[in-house]
Amino acid sequence: MKKWTWSGDRAEFRNGFGVFQVEFHQSMHQHCHGQISVMESQRKSSGEEDSSGERGLLHTWKGYSYSVTPERVLLSRPVLQAALGTRHGVLLVEGGQVYSFGEFPWKQSQVSEVGPLKPVLESALSGQRVVAVAAGSFHSGAVTEDGGVHMWGENSFGQCGLSSLTVVPNPTPVAVLDPDTSPPHTIRVLELACGEQHSLALSAQHEVWAWGSGCQLGLVTTIFPVWKPQKVEHLAGRHVLQVACGAFHSLALVRCQPPQEARRPLPDKCGQCNQLLYTMTDKEDHVIISDGHYCHLGVELLADGEARLGPGRSPPLGLQSSPSEPLLSSHTSASAPGPYPTITDHTDNERGRTVAQNGEVLTTTDSDISAAGTDSDRTVGGVGGAGSQNSPYPDDQAVKEYLKKLSDTSLAEETAKMTIAGASFQPPADSLDLLTSDLIPGVMPVTTSSALNSLVSSCASAVGERVVSTYEALSLKKMINYYYPGVGGVAGVPGGVPGGFPGGRAEERVGLEESMQGKKSCSTGDIREEEDEGLSRRLSLPGLLSQGRYAVRLLSSTSAHRLLSSLTSSYTLMLSPRLMRRASRPRVRAVPLTPVGGLPEAGELLPSLQTEVWSWGRGEEGQLGHGDNLPRLQPLCIKCLSSKEVVLVAAGAHHSLALTAQSQVFSWGSNSSGQLGHMGCPTTIPRLAKLSEGIRVWDVGAGAQHTLLLADGDCYQPILYYSGQQVRDGAQDAPQDQTEGYSYTQQPVLLPFCMNLGYVSAVFAGGQSCVALADRNVMGFIASLHELAAAERKFYCKLSSVKNHVLRPLLDLGENYRCRYSSAGQRPWVRESLSTALGPASTVLLQSLARGYSRLCHLTGQHSASLTANLRRRREVKSLVMLEHASIFLDTYTEYCCSVGNFLVMGGFQALAKPSLDFFGKCPELLQRLAESSEENIPLSDLLVALFYLPMRHLHEYGRLLLKLGTCFQVSSVDYQKLQDGCSKFEALALHLKRRRKEAEYTYHFWKSFPGKMTVSGLDSLRKPRRRLICESSNKALTLQNSGRFSVNWFILFNDALVHAQFSTHHVFPLATLWVEPILEENTGLYGLKVISPEETFTLLACSSMEKAKWLRSINQAVDQAMRGAGQRAEPPISRTASYTFYKDSRLKEATYEGHWLAGKPDGRGMMKWLDGRIYTGTFKNGLEDGFGDYVIPSKTLNLNDHYQGHWKEGKMHGIGTYKYATGEFYEGSFQDNMRHGHGMLRSGTLNSSSPSVFIGQWVHDKKTGYGVFDDITRGEKYMGMWQDDQRQGTGVIVTQFGLYYEGAFNNNKMQGTGVLLSEDNTTYEGEFSEDWTLNGKGVLTMANGDYFEGSFTGEWSSGLKVTGSFFKPNLYDSDGDKGRAVKLGRLAVRPEEKWRAVFEECWMRLGCEAPGQGENQRAWENIAEALTTSRRQHGDSPEMNLSQTHNRTLGSLEFIPQQHVGPVTMEKYDRIRHYLIKACDTPLHPLGRLMETLVAVYRMTYVGVGANRRLLLQAVNEIMSYLARIFQLVRFLFPDLPEEGGAIPEPSSDPQDKKDSNCADTQLESPKPGRVVSSSALLLPVLLPGLYPPLFTLYVLEKEREDDVYWECVLRLNKQPDMALLAFLGVQHKFWPVSVPVLGEKTEVVSSTKDACFASATETLQQIRQFVFSTTFTPSDKLQVIQLTFEEITKEVMSSLEGNFLWSMDDLFPVFLYVVLRARIRNLGSEVSLIEDLMDPCVQHGEHGIMFTTLKACYYQIQHEKTT
Repeated sequence: MKKWTWSGDRAEFRNGFGVFQVEFHQSMHQHCHGQISVMESQRKSSGEEDSSGERGLLHTWKGYSYSVTPERVLLSRPVLQAALGTRHGVLLVEGGQVYSFGEFPWKQSQVSEVGPLKPVLESALSGQRVVAVAAGSFHSGAVTEDGGVHMWGENSFGQCGLSSLTVVPNPTPVAVLDPDTSPPHTIRVLELACGEQHSLALSAQHEVWAWGSGCQLGLVTTIFPVWKPQKVEHLAGRHVLQVACGAFHSLALVRCQPPQEARRPLPDKCGQCNQLLYTMTDKEDHVIISDGHYCHLGVELLADGEARLGPGRSPPLGLQSSPSEPLLSSHTSASAPGPYPTITDHTDNERGRTVAQNGEVLTTTDSDISAAGTDSDRTVGGVGGAGSQNSPYPDDQAVKEYLKKLSDTSLAEETAKMTIAGASFQPPADSLDLLTSDLIPGVMPVTTSSALNSLVSSCASAVGERVVSTYEALSLKKMINYYYPGVGGVAGVPGGVPGGFPGGRAEERVGLEESMQGKKSCSTGDIREEEDEGLSRRLSLPGLLSQGRYAVRLLSSTSAHRLLSSLTSSYTLMLSPRLMRRASRPRVRAVPLTPVGGLPEAGELLPSLQTEVWSWGRGEEGQLGHGDNLPRLQPLCIKCLSSKEVVLVAAGAHHSLALTAQSQVFSWGSNSSGQLGHMGCPTTIPRLAKLSEGIRVWDVGAGAQHTLLLADGDCYQPILYYSGQQVRDGAQDAPQDQTEGYSYTQQPVLLPFCMNLGYVSAVFAGGQSCVALADRNVMGFIASLHELAAAERKFYCKLSSVKNHVLRPLLDLGENYRCRYSSAGQRPWVRESLSTALGPASTVLLQSLARGYSRLCHLTGQHSASLTANLRRRREVKSLVMLEHASIFLDTYTEYCCSVGNFLVMGGFQALAKPSLDFFGKCPELLQRLAESSEENIPLSDLLVALFYLPMRHLHEYGRLLLKLGTCFQVSSVDYQKLQDGCSKFEALALHLKRRRKEAEYTYHFWKSFPGKMTVSGLDSLRKPRRRLICESSNKALTLQNSGRFSVNWFILFNDALVHAQFSTHHVFPLATLWVEPILEENTGLYGLKVISPEETFTLLACSSMEKAKWLRSINQAVDQAMRGAGQRAEPPISRTASYTFYKDSRLKEATYEGHWLAGKPDGRGMMKWLDGRIYTGTFKNGLEDGFGDYVIPSKTLNLNDHYQGHWKEGKMHGIGTYKYATGEFYEGSFQDNMRHGHGMLRSGTLNSSSPSVFIGQWVHDKKTGYGVFDDITRGEKYMGMWQDDQRQGTGVIVTQFGLYYEGAFNNNKMQGTGVLLSEDNTTYEGEFSEDWTLNGKGVLTMANGDYFEGSFTGEWSSGLKVTGSFFKPNLYDSDGDKGRAVKLGRLAVRPEEKWRAVFEECWMRLGCEAPGQGENQRAWENIAEALTTSRRQHGDSPEMNLSQTHNRTLGSLEFIPQQHVGPVTMEKYDRIRHYLIKACDTPLHPLGRLMETLVAVYRMTYVGVGANRRLLLQAVNEIMSYLARIFQLVRFLFPDLPEEGGAIPEPSSDPQDKKDSNCADTQLESPKPGRVVSSSALLLPVLLPGLYPPLFTLYVLEKEREDDVYWECVLRLNKQPDMALLAFLGVQHKFWPVSVPVLGEKTEVVSSTKDACFASATETLQQIRQFVFSTTFTPSDKLQVIQLTFEEITKEVMSSLEGNFLWSMDDLFPVFLYVVLRARIRNLGSEVSLIEDLMDPCVQHGEHGIMFTTLKACYYQIQHEKTT
């Protein structure tokens, strides 16, 4: 409610924030009445404003008197930004155009008739879209859309960045180039700031660039002016948000470093003078650690070498403790005749003097001074000590070394004597600013606790066992109470504080605090410094004191650092061991009330609140804010603003402003005209401008000697405040430094005309002028935006107030202890700590609540800053973060509400009431005011609940304001839809959180009344923070069926569990694994509910159908909410995902299952964990492991794990799998009933172990039974034969690495019975064996030369034999039949069809057949499709088993049952079958592909390594033929209409004449055309042979080694001859000799020396037959095709030289083909010929291919014998 009252020449304006009085002359009455009438009628004219639709209206004025009337600057377009210089201004309008107004002395031809408010278009910027403008004292700048910079105006000091020009009349581009790149690239600029002699630019990389003159540039240079923009290196690596320029100083708003960067170790040496920053001195009974480093660099020096000081200031003399801490000034007197003051002079002048400190007036008396100055037991500053031996420096020499850096030797000696004498002085009032002087303007980073940590660590190693360091966060009051006990604790404070702060008066405490604040440097200079917001860290160093008496204590928290900063460098840390006694007291872990690093999810969406203000330049007026008047050559952080959440900085000519997110304004610097908004001193440190309570500032402007503030009042229309010099009419052009006769404000005053301007969106100030940008309320949109932003700022201030006045003090109770006295004043008592009062659980919840509140508060502050920025520039709906990213707000509110509810449920507020009562008192008016509660006698706990639930109301405010904004748009617009959606989200969340609060309160009251119900049941252990009560059956509305007559059953439904409580026991049923089904009443007549849990099923009976429906609905909604977070459905799904721990099941007792469930049983994918460490991960069915799974079994003896991965069935390992044993063995194969059963491979040991071996074959009930191959790597033997119960039993073959070969009978794992043994030299024994390699019985021993023994043999083969029998030596004239006693191998080996029967049986079983060929064809195809689908799903669930896209497509095509599996087989269908088999055999997921993969594995296992024995060739070939026959049986089962082996498929008739009508009498029937013969080799070899080819061909090479060597020797010899000689040698008729051959496309005549030219194409074709070395895709049919192409090439070349038709005869053809074979130089041709002959399709043996192959074979034999002919 605003009200004006008049009384003579005085007018009063009353609003909700105070009374403002104004005096003026009678002549002003009429004008002011006019102004008031306009203000009162402003509301009435809103409709007229709505129709105008104007934005960016510019108003300008000077001063603050009631005679001031703002003038409207008329422009055709809305103004977006304004910047003011001393006598001119620059305007940026919509569209990117720039106008200037005022005086332009730099213009070459200024139009005289242009008035000061007639804007002139800067035509030089035509074609450029400008996005930002800036104005210095006498120059201007503009930034274009592409980041370019244009400057114009005065350039005497290089401030325009253009060399050789003193003035720049028109905007001219200035290149900002990075010289560190080659070539230098242009820096994109975001904004500019201009001073009097310098300019700053903020780049897109958020770095600062400077040019011009003066130390305000922040550049490391002594050459001025700086014409080209240069980077301010001291801010490199930091994220600069904004820059501002005063006349001769600069400001930068910088984002705080991230935590990981902030923790980087700081340097231990000064970056300028390279001296140690910290020193340590070891004394007899203590250790002195000093950070008293002083660096003389960084201070701007004059020509004579003296430091430049402010006017009327004395040179500071003293010591500095660190680069960021105050200087201890020597105490000077104004009347001192010489430069060296004396103690007497100082004390005499200070008696009875009044010292003004931070607004508090403290009077010192003579007794105070004498008490402070004569006490020899105190050191300087009043710090308690023990006489001169506790001097802060180790000796006189150290003091002298420090003092020499400031003055000459004589002054150092005087001061050293004074310091060591221990005298204490009272500084004069005019030197209080010097107490906070700082000579290091940012040469080094600010000293923090991390730098001290490294020092303490070095101290620990130096002092050894005599040092222990404990870190503790102490509040400022605790530290002052410790350091200043008794009388005269602080110089300047009258008397002492009896009993410390807790026992003293509040006035004394405040006075003492503020007197300390006056001594703070840039790191602590703020009268409203808050308590520590950082984490308190503790560090314990190894080694305690040997006597346990002495210790050094360092304070690392921010609070402790503030105290250290208040001490001078001469006060080193010498703490007595008494402080260590508090180390063992329990403390609450400190909670940071500002989120470290902000909100991660907010990212770059919202402005940062964790900012710092850096300043540099001249400081005569204290405008740098470092507590002194010294200049700074480089940027230095104003540490006292680091925790103030500064969002905007502004610089006047000689003063500075900082606007915080809490709508507070800090000001410092020149206050000659009251421009700081307060009259307190000192003005060298930031202080709050004095505004009435409730005024929230959100924009500031700083002029030469005034400040303009834009703020929120009692309504959402902004108001203006002015602070500074009053500008008289006709005297506007008075010099800025002449203030005599000028009036000025004592504090900011309200400008009465502000309500007429409309909705002001931004203010600017410069020179003596003020500018306001305002908008008209178009359709209410502007007013709604202002209301939204104002409400958010007000809400953030409210949250901050609660945090500072309630939450932080409550958390501090956990760390601090206070001593109070009883009524007699004698016996002290210690209040119990917060952690003791709350208990451990509630203490953690309180910390969680504090963190949630902190996140919410921080988000609100960021959002308010974002809305404020939106008002200044965009004013658009699409820029509202709360619409585009509403989830950030919704999640933060939800998290906070949950933490408050958890604390309430656990009775935290009730427990917190007692310590809160001690702090707030019995009449907590503060809490009532903050909680907006009007009730009387409300309990303190309820008041705290209401206070912390207060933020939830703001969600309704969001919804209301968004809905109000939506009414400004058409319903069909996109903006309207966004606003409606946002409103719905926030309103829905508000209702949801309201329900959550009711649930929490209901649960709290349940537990509060709980102890009187059933305490013996132990239900109090179920009280958990997140657990909420839904309903309970204490009224006997629900009972257990078949329960006893006297039994008590109490059912309690929580949001996560159903509890069944009986007398002394209770059981908890988690809701996620609870199924409830209603029982039909028609069947039983009872109102029953069937409850199913994983291990129990029981029935609940309700007293009525209504009660039954209530419990059914409640349980189902609770289950659904527990699973999905919202109970919206009537019934939860029967299939769900949950976790459960079994307690009854014998097999699963105490095991925990997590995964899918179905009707109370694990079903689907999940994980089971047993207490003994077993873990199963895979699929379940009906509560048992079924499907594919992974099983880990720990082995306690070996400290390793067994690991099974494979298929399961009904809770047992069943199917294909791999098992890795803890012993090192590895099995891969089939399982059945948890045992190895079927085909499998077992690897035992490793190559480096004692007994490595590999077995692959058949298993029965975990034992080797059936055919298998055993490779004994240690002995170098490989067994291929039959097994029985893990022993070799039956026929088998053994080969060794030494070339021995045995085939025969085995019994009981031994060679026993008839067998054949061959050695490497072809010595053969055939007879009886009794042991391995032991002959015993009748037999025949045949030598390699044909001689043989026949008789009885005994003995081991390798150690000697005993023979009883006859020796035979064949006669040379005996027949060949008698000579050939060679044994035919393979007779005593396992027959091929008996090998790997288990492999084929498994394939048949996969098809659904119990025995080969016995099953249904359709069922087999269904099984194939099912297996493929299941395998694809398993591979999709396992990321490590992902399939390629090609493989996926192949599987997809194989899942469909082919149509060609039934019906007659034609050639087309045959081709489709062949292509299907190729794809099926290519993937191991298909049963046929799995079969192929297994056969390749067993074949290679058999015939690779030791198995590569030439005597195994026949068995290897027969085994392949057996594979073909058995696979062909499978194929014919799948395609039953496929003809048998050797059957024919007729070729389709393609002649249309064949389709004549059969009724024609003269039509003759022709014989059917021959078709294709079906053979297993033609159909299956292309898919089988590629995998088997390498070992098979190796055997052929070994078998044909001798013949191939002879052949190859002859090939090499004959190929030495040229072509004509070789043709003649081979007997090729001359007519077939080529006359000319093509060479590089040209015909070349064949001469006698020509070589390798004749029949070259045929030679190259034949060479393709050997490409199997590189590609294993050639089957015998492919090789025969190569031979045929070779003959065709020969024929083609011969016919080109002969005329007419020509037919070959074998006599003519053979020599030519023999020539081609020789020139082809095919290695191992004999092996190739044998392979083709053995595996060739029988149907082609007698055809054309057969003849050609016979010719090749004949050539091979002919070449071998050429050397003998």
